[in-house]
Amino acid sequence: MEITSIHRPKIVVIGSCNTDMVVKANRLPVPGETILGGTFYMNPGGKGANQAIAASRLGAEVTFISKIGYDLFGLQALEIYKSEKINTEFIFTDQKSPSGVALISVDSFGENSIIVAPGASRSLSLEDIDKAKGKIKEADIVLMQLEVPLETVEYAASIANEYGKKVILNPAPASTLNDSFLRNIHTILPNRIEAEMLSGIKVRDTESAHRAAEAIGEKGIENVVITLGKDGAYVKEKDEFTMIPAKEVETIDTTGAGDVFCGAFSVHLSEGHCLAEAVRFANAAAALAVTRIGAQSAIPYKKEVIV
Repeated sequence: MEITSIHRPKIVVIGSCNTDMVVKANRLPVPGETILGGTFYMNPGGKGANQAIAASRLGAEVTFISKIGYDLFGLQALEIYKSEKINTEFIFTDQKSPSGVALISVDSFGENSIIVAPGASRSLSLEDIDKAKGKIKEADIVLMQLEVPLETVEYAASIANEYGKKVILNPAPASTLNDSFLRNIHTILPNRIEAEMLSGIKVRDTESAHRAAEAIGEKGIENVVITLGKDGAYVKEKDEFTMIPAKEVETIDTTGAGDVFCGAFSVHLSEGHCLAEAVRFANAAAALAVTRIGAQSAIPYKKEVIV
């Protein structure tokens, strides 16, 4: 059922801004090995930024809370966010740290390995969140990841929860999280590795995904969505469990596909759809993204997504 609204949903994204430096080669090197013949390209990235752009392109009014360095990468990123119609009022500048960078290797199958040097993203502070409280209070959803300091994410979640806002957490990169923080989360969106870290259960199939979702739910989160790449997503919505298959496409590059999923999920949920419908929409958006090169350049627009 399509739900229409005069007002665009308001989403606040709190997270990282990086520049992705990508090398594409036939295969990923093993430690100590040099591979010749790769192709280099540079793209703006960062989980927070990717998710903010995804939410904006897919129909939300987005405010991005982040931190950049006073350098070319940071200033360039700021211009990109403005061109994507994102509110940049709360993107702060760190005079001492450089903007974050990510070094990404992609093989011919579209698999990737990534090293992130967070730079200014690591100095996003509690005081910065305080400055943006008004926007959090106005939001329908607050979407966060773990590329900024954990104490900042925890603080933002507690404020959003006090205001009665839905907090969506993409627990990436994988980290140990305390239960008091998790109780402030409306929906958590881990991948296989993150779900294993949170639950202690290796996610191999539907049965193990079910057990992992149950274990994560026992920490105080009603809603768990374990993303399983080309296999789809396993959904725990309160006491209901559903396996939702992915759309079959030819994968070219998986970089940023998880971020597209998170942004798309948040938009569809904020429009009043149920969790399963939001996951189907997110699957469709992510499926489009993996057929294209890059992270932000691959993010689809709402009119392109067919569920």
